[in-house]
Amino acid sequence: MNFTILRYHSLESTNTEAAKQARLGAEEGLCIMARSQTAGRGRHGREWISTEGIGLYFSVVLRPRLAPKFIPLITLMAGVAVFDALKGYLSNPDIKWVNDLLVGEKKIGGILAETADTPSGLAVILGIGVNLKSKNLPLELAGSATSIEAETGKHVSADEFSEHLTGYLSYFYDMLGGENGPRDIVAEWRQRSSYYSGKLVTVVLAGGVISGVTNGLESNGALRVRRGDGSVSTIQAGDVERLRSELHETQAF
Repeated sequence: MNFTILRYHSLESTNTEAAKQARLGAEEGLCIMARSQTAGRGRHGREWISTEGIGLYFSVVLRPRLAPKFIPLITLMAGVAVFDALKGYLSNPDIKWVNDLLVGEKKIGGILAETADTPSGLAVILGIGVNLKSKNLPLELAGSATSIEAETGKHVSADEFSEHLTGYLSYFYDMLGGENGPRDIVAEWRQRSSYYSGKLVTVVLAGGVISGVTNGLESNGALRVRRGDGSVSTIQAGDVERLRSELHETQAF
């Protein structure tokens, strides 16, 4: 995939701008980057803190040739790509299903994939945010968020990080579009995430909350959770949080 990057000083949201460009006919690989966002968002409309100069705020237009049931794997593919980009600076990143990048259980990055109907067909707008610095993060996030600078003492610019990231995105996106792409991406995600299997979690769903132990992924990226009664629930969408009960955890890779 060839990337064309448009850089802005400030935007309401890089995903919003990328979707606008997609509807105007932008080709796959158009990237939108901004130094700050005034209305950055994560999943379920949550605010993404987007202060100038402290993070990577990045969205890319994709036009995937995938069966509809495999579209959710784009988020997992992106998680693998961001993980590998982070590995250039950190020794211990992790991926929490479905869209969070962690270091020591603290959030360092997130992914938001949204679909957009365009005259050229369905587009997926893949938004990626990575904390480069911890400066100006709200105090209430101090215990749950971190940054590359906080973990390593190194200053990394958004341009530097995006250069690494686009290389990995291109590689794994091509993999996803291959003959065995969905299976291959699930396998790559499994190798990188401690949440794949054996992690005691609670999952907040639209209809309630369940707890159990993670039990792998379905072929479309859905998470399996084995509950206390032995039944297995398949989670297509929900908020997953680790339960701190080490006696019940076994980590599998």
